[in-house]
Amino acid sequence: MTPAPPSPPIRVLIADDQEMVRTGFRFFLDAQPDITVVAEAADGEEAVALARSERPDVCLLDIRMPRLDGLEATRLLAGPGVADPMRVVVVTTFDLDEYVYGALRGGACGFLLKDSGPTLLAEAVRAAAAGDSLVSPSITVRLLQHITAPQAAESRPTGPPPPPVSAVTLREPLTDRELDVVRLVALGRTNAEIAASLYVSLSTVKTHLSSVQVKLAARNRVEIAAWAWQNGHAHPET
Repeated sequence: MTPAPPSPPIRVLIADDQEMVRTGFRFFLDAQPDITVVAEAADGEEAVALARSERPDVCLLDIRMPRLDGLEATRLLAGPGVADPMRVVVVTTFDLDEYVYGALRGGACGFLLKDSGPTLLAEAVRAAAAGDSLVSPSITVRLLQHITAPQAAESRPTGPPPPPVSAVTLREPLTDRELDVVRLVALGRTNAEIAASLYVSLSTVKTHLSSVQVKLAARNRVEIAAWAWQNGHAHPET
């Protein structure tokens, strides 16, 4: 039997006004067997032009860039009304709610802090390429608390409202182990961290998550986490 040909690598565009950041991201991502960097941009306008001409699988965009910021670039590439939206992950130094909400409302499928580390960066690229979402763990818990806790609205700082989360309905009861996985997803854990915490293999975690997605009819792990928060299956760590 002839083995199936290997999948082509995930093609990535990096946009950041700091050359050192672009070089660091390229160095790490090009070292991954399934990822290749095909373009770099130093400002938002260049990023949009290159993205439209190169059609990368994933665009990594900084927020604060000259000529056009990353939020507007995200809207132009992935926002509502874009005929053929691209997959955008916003990567920034600035952990501000308005940036998180703006990026996700603008069509981004991921939001990472630059200090999240290279491993999470690669996971975000792979998740985006697969049509999933990945948000920095430190942001995930705060974001979901805002989304799923209306009672906290009065105490929330004035600013843009959080993005809506699609309704998720439990179609079939989750097993105890699936609930264990869901609780950790709701706390922003990566698959590798969930595997280590539950003493199971990475493939087992992925199997549980696939089953959970089917049972919840959830599109991604953000919706899984939102369901956990809304139904009392997640508790912030102290």
